[in-house]
Amino acid sequence: MAGSRTRMSLRVVKVGTSLLRNTKGRSTADAIAALCLNLASCLQRGDHVVLVTSGAVGLGCQRLGLKTRPSTVTGLQAAAAIGQGQLMALYEKAMALYDIPVAQVLLTRSDLADRRSYQNASTTLHQLIEWNVLPVVNENDTVSAAELRFGDNDTLSALVAAAIDADDLILLTDIDRLYSADPRSDASARPIFDVRHPAELQALEEGAGDGGRWGTGGMMTKLTAARIATASGVTVHLADGRDQGMLERVLSGGRGGTVFHPHPQPLGQRKSWLAHALHPQGSLRIDMGACRALRHQGASLLLVGITDVSGEFKANQPVLILDHDGHEVARGLSSIGSERLRDLVSKPAQTGKEGNSPVVVHRDLLVLSTPTIRQQDL
Repeated sequence: MAGSRTRMSLRVVKVGTSLLRNTKGRSTADAIAALCLNLASCLQRGDHVVLVTSGAVGLGCQRLGLKTRPSTVTGLQAAAAIGQGQLMALYEKAMALYDIPVAQVLLTRSDLADRRSYQNASTTLHQLIEWNVLPVVNENDTVSAAELRFGDNDTLSALVAAAIDADDLILLTDIDRLYSADPRSDASARPIFDVRHPAELQALEEGAGDGGRWGTGGMMTKLTAARIATASGVTVHLADGRDQGMLERVLSGGRGGTVFHPHPQPLGQRKSWLAHALHPQGSLRIDMGACRALRHQGASLLLVGITDVSGEFKANQPVLILDHDGHEVARGLSSIGSERLRDLVSKPAQTGKEGNSPVVVHRDLLVLSTPTIRQQDL
């Protein structure tokens, strides 16, 4: 119960464009005002909250009188540049009623892919939280290159939750909970109230891979966010943002329609960063012996276990580590660039025996990938 909590909770709330969109029944300003009422109540109780919001592109299109979203990256970036200021003005106005300052935090994937920038973002957010400011986080759509975009704010919200060691991530959506099938077209669809095990979440992701199970690709991004956050020890709530009382209940210690429970052995912040925030620049194919050593012995990846190198990367850049069939085993930072590494792998005499083979990815800079990392739990 909310009244029994003895410490302040830290929560991340994510709201998407669909809930903020200007409709006949409610304007974007009205939607933000209702959202901020709940956020202000949370802060006034002494708990902490970070908001991850979409809506800049939609407001930009509205200001320009566009009937449809731009189809080009440049058009989307320009619309976001127009709308972001309006979006922040609406949040500033709504929170000013409660004398709570807001702070704009714009992030790109490259910001979180750099370890120092990742730590700086975490430190800045914690400072804002300490000052009782509402951080309003959005992807920096104006400058994000297409290949470096998060693609959705669900992923961004999960990375933010992991970076600040949040207790909960609340994903506000336009459905009441997760179902076993699309309830709009399948009368046998069963509601899913709890996802307690990583294997359950993995099965849901696999089933939603084509977007057909729920009739929308949007649910897939929420499952991905749930995987990232729960692996980092964060409880994830899928909550109906159309229900005016739902957010208040969850912020007061209640639960969303579907709750994804945190992994019993969560990744630390560094491992979470390695697993989810980095954008791999290449891949290393490894033999079966190296694969066993990584999975079952907590070993580093040695040069002697690498059979092939793909992509172009420099030393200390992130890479995928694949088994002999091409399935992802792990990811981490390679201590050797691709050009030099390719040369070493092509000359077996230089790889050395296992006892003196160079370390390519140290175990402290390596994290096993989700389908494999938890095999012992299945």
